[in-house]
Amino acid sequence: MPFVKHEKIFGFPTVSLAHTPTPVEYLKNFSNWLNGPDIFIKRDDCTGLALGGNKARQLEFYLGDALSRDADAIVITGAVQSNFVRQAAAAARKTNMGIHIQLEHRVKGEDKLYMQSGNVLLNKLFGANIHFFKGGSDESDADTGLDLIAEKVREKGGSPYVIHLGLKYLPLGALGYVQAALEIIKQSNELNMQFDAILLGSGSAATHSGLLTGLRANSSFVTVYGICVRRSAEQQMSRVVKRVRQVESMLNIKKTVLNEEVVVDDSWLGKGYGYVTEESDEALKCLAQTEGILLDPVYTAKVMAGLIGLVRQGVFHKGQRILFLHTGGTPALFGYTDILETVD
Repeated sequence: MPFVKHEKIFGFPTVSLAHTPTPVEYLKNFSNWLNGPDIFIKRDDCTGLALGGNKARQLEFYLGDALSRDADAIVITGAVQSNFVRQAAAAARKTNMGIHIQLEHRVKGEDKLYMQSGNVLLNKLFGANIHFFKGGSDESDADTGLDLIAEKVREKGGSPYVIHLGLKYLPLGALGYVQAALEIIKQSNELNMQFDAILLGSGSAATHSGLLTGLRANSSFVTVYGICVRRSAEQQMSRVVKRVRQVESMLNIKKTVLNEEVVVDDSWLGKGYGYVTEESDEALKCLAQTEGILLDPVYTAKVMAGLIGLVRQGVFHKGQRILFLHTGGTPALFGYTDILETVD
């Protein structure tokens, strides 16, 4: 008998993978350093599965669906240092399934350390079947690559479950952040405070769309700032809106989020996905040295850079309470050692 708990949430099958609820902490030292609003952090880096991260919440729905379809292997794609892929590999093993991962070369100049350390090392420890995709960052081509891998698994008698990332596929994992929205609302009430804004990384948009839809569907109108980590603000805006409509459709609810309520900002994207910036360097170092909390170079350091920048621009100010959603990603630090060693 499987040791993971199965239950339906929002009418969808799930498995228990994440340690939730995750805590909300006040960053006193960091707030003092910033000399602006009070900064709180939602510790989704502490979800437990394979060193934690936001994808554990999403995978509860993907793996639940996979098991309900009698799948025996997971097939997923992501960048070489993908946190989603790493947690998917762990989730597959926990639910007694095989795992095939496709690693995309999204970052130019990938060195030996980047290709072998961090999440790549963990994927190998989980015994993942690793396939490299040379098509760059084209999402449609990457999904096609997944389908080819899945077909080979079927030819060998397997029953694969494919987690596509393209917009034409429903973001089932976003429901994990509809659920997280309820968690944040409850914690906010328990703390007897309301947040003036929530900041998170906006990439695939599953976390962003799920959280925003969950908040609005439950009468919370806090502004959610999506800091772009892969695409321009224009591209990301369209993507998040599309994902929100898909989430509403899955939940069978009427339109809860207005297009103008989708807020994205690409000011801290730098050269693109996976590239470290001076601002993200500062943010990563600052939180480590004021709070002992580790960010990652790809997602959370850029989000924190955005938070710092918005305070310096006067968008956020004293008297406000800002919630930073820490989505994990710590293992990726070890794939960037050469770059981060240059940080003062």
